[in-house]
Amino acid sequence: MVKQTAGRDSLGDFAPKFAELNDDVLFGEVWSREDKLSLRDRSLVTICVFMGKGMVDSSLKYHLINAKNNGITKEEMAEIITHAAFYAGWPNAWAVFNLAKEVYADDDAKETHGGMFGLGEPNTAYAQYFIGQSYLKPLTDPSKTSLSIANVTFEPGCRNNWHIHHASKG
Repeated sequence: MVKQTAGRDSLGDFAPKFAELNDDVLFGEVWSREDKLSLRDRSLVTICVFMGKGMVDSSLKYHLINAKNNGITKEEMAEIITHAAFYAGWPNAWAVFNLAKEVYADDDAKETHGGMFGLGEPNTAYAQYFIGQSYLKPLTDPSKTSLSIANVTFEPGCRNNWHIHHASKG
């Protein structure tokens, strides 16, 4: 997780204790507890809470960007907002959709082609190795050759878990 400095950047001189609590406790301690709840899930919960409270300002836009970077796709975000609309209020949903459209606007071009090889299908066979969404596009036909070549496309914020070392100390 990236070290948060927004509190200090915005309020450090005016409200240094609040800035410290924002950066070090909320984002430094609470958000970093990924062993308890993933960043993706924390983003989902945060978006719903903001929507439910009618907080549709720049802080929600920041959390929408954060959600996207934590692997929530445009389709998933649309479904989250649609579902929450029945609990948080229809006008709130409209406001969140308008912000989400801005955040996910650049995805439309990527989703249509996925680069020079094409986007491919969601990489569900190897999903256990990733946080976030990846796509797999076969470039050869495995039924016609013993050599299998594929392109993997990663959404922003996608990380792999292939190189996790579980040390018992240090």
